[in-house]
Amino acid sequence: MADQLPYKPKQGEIPTDPGVYRFRDRDGRILYVGKAKNLRARLSNYFAPLRTLHERTRRMVTTAASVEWTVVGSDVEALQLEYMWIQEFSPPFNVRYKDDKSYPYMAITLADEAPRVIVTRNRRIPGAKYFGPYPKVWAVHDTIDLMIKVFPIRTCSDASYKRAMQTGRPCFPGQIGRCGGPCSMKVTVEEHRAVVDDFVAFMSGGDERFARELTRRMREASAAMDYESAAVFRDKLQAIDAVLSRSALVLSDDTDADLFGIAEDELSAAVQHFVVRGGRVRGVRASTVDKEIDIGGAELVDQVLQRAYGNATAIDIPRTVIVPQLPEDSAELEQWLRERRGKAVSLTVAQRGQKADLMRTATLNAQQALMLHKTRRTSDYVARSHALTDLQEALGLAEAPLRIECFDISHLSGTNVVASMVVFEDGLPRKDQYRSFSIAETTDDTDSMHQVLMRRLAYLDRPEEPEPDPVAEAVADGDEPVVTTRKRARFAYRPQLLVVDGGQPQVAAAQRALEDAGHPEVALCGIAKRLEEVWLPGEDYPVILPRTSEALYLLQRLRDEAHRFAITHQRKRRRRDITTVLAEVPGLGDARIKALLRHFGSVTALRDATPEQIAELPGIGPKLASSVHAHLSSR
Repeated sequence: MADQLPYKPKQGEIPTDPGVYRFRDRDGRILYVGKAKNLRARLSNYFAPLRTLHERTRRMVTTAASVEWTVVGSDVEALQLEYMWIQEFSPPFNVRYKDDKSYPYMAITLADEAPRVIVTRNRRIPGAKYFGPYPKVWAVHDTIDLMIKVFPIRTCSDASYKRAMQTGRPCFPGQIGRCGGPCSMKVTVEEHRAVVDDFVAFMSGGDERFARELTRRMREASAAMDYESAAVFRDKLQAIDAVLSRSALVLSDDTDADLFGIAEDELSAAVQHFVVRGGRVRGVRASTVDKEIDIGGAELVDQVLQRAYGNATAIDIPRTVIVPQLPEDSAELEQWLRERRGKAVSLTVAQRGQKADLMRTATLNAQQALMLHKTRRTSDYVARSHALTDLQEALGLAEAPLRIECFDISHLSGTNVVASMVVFEDGLPRKDQYRSFSIAETTDDTDSMHQVLMRRLAYLDRPEEPEPDPVAEAVADGDEPVVTTRKRARFAYRPQLLVVDGGQPQVAAAQRALEDAGHPEVALCGIAKRLEEVWLPGEDYPVILPRTSEALYLLQRLRDEAHRFAITHQRKRRRRDITTVLAEVPGLGDARIKALLRHFGSVTALRDATPEQIAELPGIGPKLASSVHAHLSSR
């Protein structure tokens, strides 16, 4: 592979102005669109020696056949043009967004003569005011049912409204008290519009002045012994309380903000968009992002905000946007949002307090969504079949790897070295066949990998010997005992593919173990976490699987499951080791050992504690505390 790209512009050809650049392939298709404050500085990163580039960036630039750029007048113009081109051309190497679902909204059709409230998934109704999104349709209907008790606005269809206004007969929802529009013949168009304005004001900010006003009027009616009116105001007040309780107050009641929680790995990201109005979470939108080339967290935030507000109206953009980290062009983004909103917009990072707490909640939800996104694809039969077929083709295997074993090494600063083996059959985990290994002595991770694989591969040469199954033994009348047998567990089954967590060094150690064990026929690969590269034995360059590849998702899940299992085993072993050490202290039983570990939270904290601090625990006297401290200090 040549170390330079043939279409690299000559020195000095690229301007230093802000602008937008596009990479095209040989057929003229746009592969990637990006913006830059300084085009020359940004593009020079792509034309560095190929061996220094991120693997996925190298894949993009080697697929491309040309690059072009457009100079603009400002950084904000560059942002706008980048967004427009990404929307128009959908470049395959730019991040791709997938909304988890089409969310329902509550919409008030303000452009109508008599606005009505509806449940819709259509975000393009002219002049409509939207609230949400809501996680479930029933949640929107419940909210509307409560709201029209307080603010009786129109709910009937346009056809019913037109027919009622022409005939002078109330619409059917109006006859049963479900529609409060002019078609009910109870209010005028102007009076109805005033109620609609109050409806919108309440939903926009959870305006508690309505609750105060209803409370005042209820008390006045009760004092005047007008108990029927007081009961009406009471019911309306209960409806308002029910609506407010559905969205708990998370920030100060004058806060209008959008908060974005993001969780990501090398290939994907999950975004949780919390819509906060009047200090309450009024809606949550979830989406996933597929990444192709190397993109950092700050740049991802930039892309997420462009996506969220690219087609937004002024009323959809809040005063404050809270993000995990500020992108490099945060000032330009603020200006872009200000132009779209017509008012100032602040882009901030939550540092402490309630906003930081809400950011942690959003991030936790994003982490769970990312995990679900990754596992959902391997739980589907068709996806699993594609994954195994893709893996067979990518690794050049003679058959689909129906049984895959993945190995991972875990240690604590070189001590407590353990290894894990997880097994997937037909693309699904077989947890009953997982194994863990303790490694007494080792020099490094590659030596540990060689040891573990030698121990595992030794079972392939052992014959399956029948073992008595005592549960199945039975004695008939006067007969000899009937003993059934079962074969050993499937640890002796031959895998079609071995996967190791790591790059070239780990793969080389695994290949050496296969040769030493006399099983070079077993296929082998390694997956390196940093770049999600797939390494084969003896190869100088890794295999780069497409981000949408089912095979890559399967390998990721194998690697992550092996890592999880290894960490779990290591923690159990550390806990067992310290429990054994503490059990050597005279007078310290199981109950006190558990109490000590529970109180101090970790072995390190217990070891660093003074005898006086240990003695503070109930049931641990000064003498016993001194014994515990001396015993731990001597080890």
